[in-house]
Amino acid sequence: MNVLSETKALLEGLSIPVETGVFEGTAPEMYVVIVPLTDTFDLHADNAPGCDVQEARLSLFSKGNYTKTKNSIVRSLLASDFTITDRRYIERENDTGYHHYAIDVAKIYELED
Repeated sequence: MNVLSETKALLEGLSIPVETGVFEGTAPEMYVVIVPLTDTFDLHADNAPGCDVQEARLSLFSKGNYTKTKNSIVRSLLASDFTITDRRYIERENDTGYHHYAIDVAKIYELED
């Protein structure tokens, strides 16, 4: 598993259309784009990392009220052992009419042998 596949599965379980990178095709009234942010070995003391910390940004785009969906995503992420590192309203895109809200997440994965 990795942060992209786990967050995509989580969002699809909430019936939220999702893409990785850029939404392709005609965008619905509400959707999420997942963008990978980092992939690091932060947690080690002997120069032999035992885990991989992966981070991604979930960008929620909505033409209407996004609050209920945002809260549902946050609850599902926390229940699935994700760490939420940032949440913020980015802007209302005047050219598209979408509100853009970002949720940055991190998750620790054990390295496979």
